[in-house]
Amino acid sequence: MNAPNEKGFIGQSVRRREDGRFLTGRGQYTDDIVLPRQTYAYFLRSPYAHARIRGIDTAAALAAEGVLGVYTGEHFRAVGGLPCGWLIHSLDGTPMKEPKHPILADGKVRYVGDQVALVVAESYAQAKAAAQLIEVDYEDLTPVVDTAAAKDFGTAVHEEAPNNVCYTWGCGDKAGVDAAMDGAAHITRLEFRNNRLIPNAIEPRAANASYNPADDSYTLYVANQNPHVERLLMCAFVLGIPEHKVRVVAPDVGGGFGSKIFLYAEETALTWASKQLGRPIKWTAERSESFLSDAHGRDHATVAELGLDAQGRFVAMRVNTTANLGAYLSTFASSVPTILYATLLAGQYTTPKIYAEVTGVFTNTAPVDAYRGAGRPEATYVVERLVETAAHQLKIDPAELRRRNFIKSFPYATPVGLSYDTGDYEATLAQVQELADVAGFAARRAASEAKGLKRGLGYSTYIEACGLAPSNIAGALGARAGLFEAGEVRVHPTGKVTIFTGSHSHGQGHETTFAQVVADKLGIPLDDVDIQHGDTGKVLFGMGTYGSRSLAVGGTAIVKAVDKVIAKGKKIAAHLLEASEGDIEFEGGEFKVAGTDKKVPFASVALTAYVPHNYPLDKLEPGLNENAFYDPTNFTYPAGSYVCEVEVDPLTGVVRVDRFSAVDDFGNVVNPMIVEGQVHGGLAQGIGQALLEHGIYDEHSGQLLTGSYMDYAMPRADDLPTFNVKTAKGTPCTHNPLGVKGCGEAGAIGSPPAVINAICDALGISDVPMPATPHNVWQAIQANR
Repeated sequence: MNAPNEKGFIGQSVRRREDGRFLTGRGQYTDDIVLPRQTYAYFLRSPYAHARIRGIDTAAALAAEGVLGVYTGEHFRAVGGLPCGWLIHSLDGTPMKEPKHPILADGKVRYVGDQVALVVAESYAQAKAAAQLIEVDYEDLTPVVDTAAAKDFGTAVHEEAPNNVCYTWGCGDKAGVDAAMDGAAHITRLEFRNNRLIPNAIEPRAANASYNPADDSYTLYVANQNPHVERLLMCAFVLGIPEHKVRVVAPDVGGGFGSKIFLYAEETALTWASKQLGRPIKWTAERSESFLSDAHGRDHATVAELGLDAQGRFVAMRVNTTANLGAYLSTFASSVPTILYATLLAGQYTTPKIYAEVTGVFTNTAPVDAYRGAGRPEATYVVERLVETAAHQLKIDPAELRRRNFIKSFPYATPVGLSYDTGDYEATLAQVQELADVAGFAARRAASEAKGLKRGLGYSTYIEACGLAPSNIAGALGARAGLFEAGEVRVHPTGKVTIFTGSHSHGQGHETTFAQVVADKLGIPLDDVDIQHGDTGKVLFGMGTYGSRSLAVGGTAIVKAVDKVIAKGKKIAAHLLEASEGDIEFEGGEFKVAGTDKKVPFASVALTAYVPHNYPLDKLEPGLNENAFYDPTNFTYPAGSYVCEVEVDPLTGVVRVDRFSAVDDFGNVVNPMIVEGQVHGGLAQGIGQALLEHGIYDEHSGQLLTGSYMDYAMPRADDLPTFNVKTAKGTPCTHNPLGVKGCGEAGAIGSPPAVINAICDALGISDVPMPATPHNVWQAIQANR
């Protein structure tokens, strides 16, 4: 589809225009970029989780064939450490502990994979071989590994935090919750872990940095989700380079899921070293490096309680979580288990009192930061496991218990600081029950029992907060950056349009979706719209892509800029049509005089703007370019209802997901096909967490035991059913002009509790730890006999 139909482009399943180059091998990723006089980097990494560096001998490496430079922590002592972008304060008002995060380890290594030295050579093989010649004298120290036991472990990861606590933060009404719990007729209590996940994007992290002595400038190609933020953090807080002297380009990026949001040490070190050597330096992570050094996700230890009255109404929720932050604070690490977690503990329910207390702890493990959903999956897991367990304990149908407690009128202010603008939770639950054929479950269960298998059905109703906003409130909560987005519309003389967006795509289909929005509003063919992103040298500014913010925030910035173009176009059309500006209407790609047949096409107005022979130059400047910034007034709140049905073999503990149904309310939908694909991907990741994935460190040595695909189980096609997915008619967001809410993380948020709830239902037990591997399930069966 190139020309708009009578319904326009919005709401149409247009095929992704970017897929042509991806499927034919014509994408350009960071590793595809080879610069003149290219050199290659290898990072020597620590084999110890916690050790003092008593000395480093690099002489043999420097003398090795092809080696151009070897750098260690002492070379970077004059620069800053990697910054954390969110300042959290503890309950007593003190700021979080924020130890320096050095570019290369200096004096100590704090996790297996911590970068100790950078070797640059003419080839990657030479750099890697030379790194093996570096002799490091380590003094092995006791590592801190377990999340729940990190506090007051006896060994400190950082001297600045002797008890390993970064902060102890709280949200909600503690006294009110305590009083409500005292009067509750029933209390459901669960204690569980939200398992550590290791992101595994198809494209590993990569960087290629070059320095130009002619104008003292740098260019950094990097696999990153927000190049402007990368540049800002690296220049202003670490290397002290003037921002206008650095161009950051994030070309095609093969997946991110949050792990490519952050400023990492590798690209920072390469940028610095490129000036020292006067040559470009490329580094692409090996998969084993990605396991060790990419920021991990989740890793919470939680005790949660839900209080109910005699009628099954929720009266209070109390949550105590210890969140593993890893060895260092990554870019958004401090905000994920606090602002992005506890504020979602209301879920879809009218729980009047909620209190959450979160202790962030340092451990000798890889840093933990945002991973698809970033705090929202952890919150949903707490809420939905409590609700489902309470329903079974009280012998109330899980769907009915949810209905009794759903929020029914909007806007709704939660007791943990958010204000939901729209929603219809009963409608999505009813739709998913029909989609999942819940009415036929009893017969399917009987059929499974006849085969010696246990069948269970589990619900999950989730809500998430997307499009982080607004900047002033986020700032008051500790954000050290704005959360707006920028867009620019450049109309060419022929009426073709180039859009520059501060958002960045790493698989979400932005080049298609944004073009649909612009073509729809301007009434022009889809092929007349070009989307540019991921280059600080082209794009005005941008905060990148994460938290399902691209369309709600980035798309709105583009719409505001398009509106400015149309407004100027009306002035030009009024002059051309000899009419009053107030009488000019714009529809279907034409400027018209209301009530007449006089009109002029968009392309003619564009040409007039650039060939102003018949143009009110005394009133208007030539050209038709506009830009806009958009800072949202609130989050958007996608929500949905999921039903999972499993079969469990009680003899082996093997779980098979037989069917999975999902109904999501994403507000208005621009491209249903892309949305469905995003949900499918999220469901795969969520089911992967529930059944398979777990990043495990040895508690004694701190070694990563799941450091490859041999030990870390990723979901495969035969682990997943055919998803039954439906997008609800939806309740449009009220505070952005598109009415969109965000869809990229939903599947990963709602699915883990649905899977575990189904397993618990099948076995008639209260809990199974994630991941529900055959071993864990079998042990749970034995423990509950």
